[in-house]
Amino acid sequence: MEIFRARPENAAILTEVAFAAKRHWGYPESWIKRWTDALTLTPGYIEANPTFAASIDEQIVGFYTLQFHATEAHLDHLWVLPSAMRCGIGRALFKHAEQTARAAGATSLKIEGDPHAEGFYRRMGAVMCGQRAAPMDDQARFLPLLEKAL
Repeated sequence: MEIFRARPENAAILTEVAFAAKRHWGYPESWIKRWTDALTLTPGYIEANPTFAASIDEQIVGFYTLQFHATEAHLDHLWVLPSAMRCGIGRALFKHAEQTARAAGATSLKIEGDPHAEGFYRRMGAVMCGQRAAPMDDQARFLPLLEKAL
């Protein structure tokens, strides 16, 4: 596996990875459509935010992006293709994100995760610091807010 800085021309494949990973959790297609803007990466977004992709045999299988606010880094995306899950790719991307954030001077990594990913982030050493209400179709739903000191 290789982790490399994504380029603007990777936007379409990174978007495909994000959609495939989100669909993996069995969300209704109507919800997926409502999340289109949040799951779509544009060339401009990739240029403006550190974005790194993981590839195996030259195929992109996952990626992450960071946004910075003072000494805080925010993990804006971390997605792995379902066919590549549970192979250590998410762990490698998270560790790479930590290193990237540290190198940029961040002292903490903030995460607003999907509820299905909370366990992964806890295993990576992040701790819960709250939750954000994110109801869908009148169903109560909460996104975990996590943080990891760097």
